[in-house]
Amino acid sequence: MKPWILLTGATGYIGGRLLRLLEAECLPVSCLARRPEYLKGRLAAGNEVVAGDVLDADSLQQAMKGVDAAYYLVHSMGAAQGFEETDRQAAERFGAAARAEGVGRIIYLGGLGDRLGKLSPHLRSRQEVGEILRQSGVPVIEFRASVVIGSGSLSFEMIRALVERLPVMITPRWVTVLAQPIAIRDVLQYLRAGLDAPASGSLIYEIGGPDRVSYGELMREYARQRGLHRLMISVPALTPRLSSLWLGLVTPLYARIGRKLIDSIRHPTLVQDDSALRVFAIRPVGVHDAIADALRNEDRECAETRWSDALSSAGPTLRWGGVRFGNRLIDSRSVHVAAPPSAAFSPIQRIGGTTGWYYGNWVWKLRGWIDLLAGGVGMRRGRRDSEQLHAGDTLDCWRVEAFEPGRTLRLAAEMKLPGRAWLEFEVTSDAGGSLIRQTAIFDPVGLGGLMYWYLVYPFHQLGFAGMLRGIAHATEHPLRRKCRSGIRY
Repeated sequence: MKPWILLTGATGYIGGRLLRLLEAECLPVSCLARRPEYLKGRLAAGNEVVAGDVLDADSLQQAMKGVDAAYYLVHSMGAAQGFEETDRQAAERFGAAARAEGVGRIIYLGGLGDRLGKLSPHLRSRQEVGEILRQSGVPVIEFRASVVIGSGSLSFEMIRALVERLPVMITPRWVTVLAQPIAIRDVLQYLRAGLDAPASGSLIYEIGGPDRVSYGELMREYARQRGLHRLMISVPALTPRLSSLWLGLVTPLYARIGRKLIDSIRHPTLVQDDSALRVFAIRPVGVHDAIADALRNEDRECAETRWSDALSSAGPTLRWGGVRFGNRLIDSRSVHVAAPPSAAFSPIQRIGGTTGWYYGNWVWKLRGWIDLLAGGVGMRRGRRDSEQLHAGDTLDCWRVEAFEPGRTLRLAAEMKLPGRAWLEFEVTSDAGGSLIRQTAIFDPVGLGGLMYWYLVYPFHQLGFAGMLRGIAHATEHPLRRKCRSGIRY
């Protein structure tokens, strides 16, 4: 019989990815969440969301009933103050509820750091949480990790933002401190293996990849894989406070989180005990592969994300410059048409080639000539068939990356650009007709890519909006003609 699992932190970065891994194995999971509505509709059949809070003892005991193993993946790093005390209380109540309900084991992800050396308040709190959970008497499998590399992780997003936005970096002393990074996929494999690990008591495993590198070396490797040239100038006098304010200006991290992160990475986080390699059949990848995985996975996650779900609440007007998704810049708009999805998708399927782009065709031709002068493919390739499309087809300066008849068309740009670009159309049923969503996606390379995006953004607002209106008109015009002939939907 499969163990019933309680998962905390399922709305977070690691917990959310672990949930997908557990569900892929059809393992039964209950997710503890303060806001259950954030998870409803995202769980596999048979799994459940339980309303609760790790600071609420009564809700914890209800959530723990019938649970065999519980993942503890929460912490209060984002709290303005007193996060150590908050984490302490949460761990005490979680451990007490697990003991009272007879939970078989707790699996916890903590942080690496020399227990006998100097630790930041954050790392000290992470290790204290593990000790409190062990004091409950419930067996605890604690994994301690250094920098986690994966698209969306705190450390990786900081590295990404610094390298992408700053051709010249003034680097403080903490950039040279050694860490032992680990890929997110390997962290997840260890957490999954914790369910099956033989344990008569509590155990601590230090996990990390094979490379011992500094944050500076991580930034250089990221720049190399992105084809960027970056100059780093070391300034030893930059204090953690000034560093955190600097991060708040040039990265997605606001100063409070940046300060706690810097306090942690100012001290080495290296694996001292290799027992994880002896106990588990997991061989973590190195830094090169971890960063390459993060960039590849971002492509997949971006492609799989339904923009209609992610952006529908934004309304008709988006912020200047669009919406940021990881390193991606996104400009999305939609229109309702009084036609079924098959009819709404028909003009999208015919786009480009002799049909044109439904608005400003002369602008597209001009863009094509500019691309030819720059050594690109231009707009002269047209399309193979004026009606039919297949994945892999060329379409003017684009290539069909994904095509689902009646529903989705995603085009990847093959013109010369300081980055990568996609144009996606999605048609879904809507009250009394269909919703057509058009999304432009740009993955800028360096500062030049960002400058390009903001330079052409006003033209996107005009040209792409006109294209969408043209598609809507092409959808409804044949509908009116058919209605006059007595054909009705």
